[in-house]
Amino acid sequence: PLVESGGDSVQAGGSLRLSCAASGYVIAGYIMAWFRQAPGKEREGVGAITRGADDAVYAGSGKGRFTISSDNAKKMLYLQMDSLNTEDTALYYCAARLRDYSGDRLSDAAYTSWGQGTQVTVSS
Repeated sequence: PLVESGGDSVQAGGSLRLSCAASGYVIAGYIMAWFRQAPGKEREGVGAITRGADDAVYAGSGKGRFTISSDNAKKMLYLQMDSLNTEDTALYYCAARLRDYSGDRLSDAAYTSWGQGTQVTVSS
């Protein structure tokens, strides 16, 4: 399973690091991603990583503020979020799929495994 943690309530301008425990996965064999869903909105991709930081992709909203990383030995995926604003308020999900995929890594249709989510609330 994929289990997210680290969600919290923070003030605008603050930072959070989300974690995803991917027990049962050999992360090196998967594309790992973060998605989020705000109330009343569709789920959207935040960022994804395959081999490492050098091939991470980010949605426009998080570029320059969010950083994805993974620790294959610990089977952990992370999302460092800086300069948070109120529009970042959402339920954040970890997702995974096997690496036999060359399409859009920020499309939720590409992923086969999902966590339950962790809530991030940013107040002004």
